[in-house]
Formats: sequence, structure tokens, C-alpha cells
Amino acid sequence: MLVTFAGSLAISWPALGFVLPAGDGERFSALYVLGPDRMAEDYPFDVGAGGSYRIFLGVEDHMGSSAYYVVYVKLRTGDEALPNSTAGTPSPLPALYEYRFVLEDEGVWEVPVDFSFHGISFYDGGCRVEGLVLGGRELEVDKTVVWDSENSGYFVELFFELWIYDDELDGFSFHDRFVGVWLNMTI
Repeated sequence: MLVTFAGSLAISWPALGFVLPAGDGERFSALYVLGPDRMAEDYPFDVGAGGSYRIFLGVEDHMGSSAYYVVYVKLRTGDEALPNSTAGTPSPLPALYEYRFVLEDEGVWEVPVDFSFHGISFYDGGCRVEGLVLGGRELEVDKTVVWDSENSGYFVELFFELWIYDDELDGFSFHDRFVGVWLNMTI
């Protein structure tokens, strides 16, 4: 009788997949940056004062339910800290701008990010960037960038951190996702 039961279970196992609930699977959020044509290419790189540039920022929700997100926009030089993935901590740099939104499970949020720089000046071995215009808003950054002799340029990274609302904390927590675009301020 046990052999008959085991045999019938083995034969009917594929059909049980349609009746029994599947496991929850992996829950995650995706954060991405695309170039101006919504492709993973042609990102702006050589930038200067007065130029206007565009990228697309997106988030996908695969958390199994709706989630409330905030994406912080930050600007850093090569010697300033990024988020620490090992420790799960965000960058200590201040946020220049933020995007807040709610996504349903399997939802996608995407927005064009138009930006330009102003107040760029060069001096012996350095470059000073006074401001960033993001989505038409002027933001003070006051960054000093040193010459990168290995890569021949003055580089800053425009980067984005993903945070998610945590009911237990009654606030947002770093969701351990970040992406960025390196920009050469040399021109």
C-alpha cells in the first residue's frame, strides 16, 4: 500500500504544482540608471559648465507587496565614501535631492534626471564645482576635485541610494542598493 501511494504521488507530482501554492521566492528591489536613450549605454561622461545632460533613474519592486521608497541623490569625489555593502550602511554624504514614491509589487518607477553644473573653476591641480542643477533646481555642492593623474581628469560621481520604509522603525532604512555615473569635469 505504501509503494502504491508513493507511486501515485510521484506520477501526480507535476499536477500538484498547479494546486499547491508556490514558495514566496526571493524578495528584492532593483535600482538602475540608463543613458539618455533609455539604454545601458551612452552615459554622459565629459561634462562642463553650461552643458545639459540626461540619464534615466529607475526602481523595480519585487518585494511581494507595495513598498514606499525614497531615492537620495548624492555627489562625491573619488576619495569620499560610498555606501558600505558589507555593513549595509549608506554613504555619510548629505543628500542633495530626493525622490519619494510608492510602488506596487512588480511595479516599475522611472524618471528622467536632467542635470547640469555651474560655477566650475580650475586652479593649480584642482577643480572646484560650486553647483549642480537637477531637474531645474539649483543645488549648492561646493566640491573640490583633485587631478586624477592615472585617468587624466577631474572626476565626480553622481550617485543614487535606495531607501525603503520600514514599519518597525517607523521610518526609512537604507535598502543596500546604490548606482552611480562617473563624470569627467575636465572640459
